Amino acid sequence: MQDLKNRTARAGLINVGARGLGFMIRIPSLMILGRLLTPEDYGLVTMVTAFTGVLNMVGCFGLFQAAIQRDELSEEESSSLFWLNMASGTLLTLITLAASPLVSAFYGEPRLLAIMDVIAFTFVITAAGIQHGVMLQRRMSFGTSAKVDICALLIATAVSIEMARTGYGYWAIVSMTITLPLVTTIGLWLSTRWIPGRPRGAAGLRSILRFGIGTTLTGFLSYVTNNIDKLLLGRVWGTEAAGLYGRSFYLINFPTESLSTTIGEVAFAALSRTKSDLNRFRRFFLKAYSLVVTLTLPLTVVCTLFANDLIVVVLGPKWASAAEIFRILAPTILVFAISNPLGWLLNALGMVKRGVYIGLFSVSLMITGVLIGLPYGPRGVAMAYSAVMVLKVIPVTIWALRDTGVRYREFVGTLARPLAASLVAGMIAYVVHALAAPALSPLSRLALDLGSFGATYVAALLLIAGEKALHLDLFRNAGATSPI
Repeated sequence: MQDLKNRTARAGLINVGARGLGFMIRIPSLMILGRLLTPEDYGLVTMVTAFTGVLNMVGCFGLFQAAIQRDELSEEESSSLFWLNMASGTLLTLITLAASPLVSAFYGEPRLLAIMDVIAFTFVITAAGIQHGVMLQRRMSFGTSAKVDICALLIATAVSIEMARTGYGYWAIVSMTITLPLVTTIGLWLSTRWIPGRPRGAAGLRSILRFGIGTTLTGFLSYVTNNIDKLLLGRVWGTEAAGLYGRSFYLINFPTESLSTTIGEVAFAALSRTKSDLNRFRRFFLKAYSLVVTLTLPLTVVCTLFANDLIVVVLGPKWASAAEIFRILAPTILVFAISNPLGWLLNALGMVKRGVYIGLFSVSLMITGVLIGLPYGPRGVAMAYSAVMVLKVIPVTIWALRDTGVRYREFVGTLARPLAASLVAGMIAYVVHALAAPALSPLSRLALDLGSFGATYVAALLLIAGEKALHLDLFRNAGATSPI
């Protein structure tokens, strides 16, 4: 606890750097696979993962978060949690295998049967490494976790690209879903060198399960909210529509999700250890939240202004029809940047019941909105999804912050500074784009747009009172401790 502030800052920078490297791996792979595969290939896998993702949320019953949130975790409890995870992973694999004919019949697509049978084994593979990942996060050994993640991503990406290049089609995407967790689990076992003990009961297991079930319900509701659009779209409009929408949603979501997960892993571990000191807890949360919105808010503006060039450059000309969907979904980047940190806050404080109620509220709104937009195809669904996300963000934020010690004014003020910098940078970059558009190729134009936006954003951000001091303090803290 004595150097928690410094260790947290250093862990955060390590995690952000690792995710940045992962981003640099994913973008070229998206560009290559987007040109080698078709929207139909992606649509097939999207149909399956819309179902298996629900089971994945239930998979470990929230035991990962529950184990990290505890002040202490004994060897006996760790072993018990490992075997619980393995049991649930095996059960979900069997359920998925049994359900694959039903999913295939639901969509009227026989190819989904084999895809789902292969993806089913990801549950038991992932379960085998969950407790090892818990151990690294409780030690705040994020440098080790980062090495495992990057190695797994490199191997899985190489396998997927080679399969796509040699004509395996959608199986190249399926290979990514199985290779990534397999290599990650192997890496976690080798890194921790921990071997679980025999299955047995543990005194603190009941409280862990109680917390875990609450976070699982919240995660399940969140998953349904974020994926009901893809499930229904694939059922009604078919594989190509699901592929176009799914890729657009992925491109919008994965940078934000990566950054939020990166910072959230560190923030949740630190918040769980400071929850007894509300002032310290509040400062930790606001700094972590500030970092999230500072890094993700610019993406909202960039994706809105330059959607056409982004889609053509990243996925290729045959995906040009996805640009409008991509632009419509862009506001959700801002919503996720605001709402994801609220989940860390509630879980760290043990307010899982409130998270469940918020999830029920969100999922009811989203199902209603998607059903209204569904008759109008992918664009209608995108419009409905984006509108619901924007409309619910204010009431959900007010609800989540109540009685947490974090003041509404502080929360909004933290958002206001990067928002102002993003708007200034967006106006300047759009002027540059308008002047250069006729003369440049999409790649050159996009590079110029991103360069002018990035330079203006950083300059504007550092000129705003408080932001420069905040980020300098972060780097000072990161350098004031030994490597994690």
